[in-house]
Amino acid sequence: MATVFETRLIGNLGKDAEVRSMDNGIVAINFPVAHNKNWKDKRTGVLKTKTTWVNCTIWKKDGANMKIVDYLKKGTLVDLIGTPFSKGYLHVDQTVRSEIRLNVSKTNILRTTSKEDTNIQESGESSNNSIEDFSFQEDEF
Repeated sequence: MATVFETRLIGNLGKDAEVRSMDNGIVAINFPVAHNKNWKDKRTGVLKTKTTWVNCTIWKKDGANMKIVDYLKKGTLVDLIGTPFSKGYLHVDQTVRSEIRLNVSKTNILRTTSKEDTNIQESGESSNNSIEDFSFQEDEF
């Protein structure tokens, strides 16, 4: 029987996406996304936030449409769907650490940074702050 292990992540990019081409004709678009959990401490009444960083990758074939990279800038609010996994690595201080990763299958830009909004308006596009839906299916990468 087939199984599904898929996650939806809504958060803000921590830095601009980086594009890396590999020898086998595959392109990796990498970017970190912050997920914030906010709550009120019952004992003190103080508002608290815990941030979880997820390292995301969109896989594409070399020569595929790369327009999404123009919108994956620091601060952009995104809605992502993909397959999560954890990865262990040896840190420079020789400790073993782990990270949460997401292989993205669908991407939706919810809100760009104010800098991007300005660039969109300057390019002559509509100024209603709406961005077309950037949803990519697995067969497009």
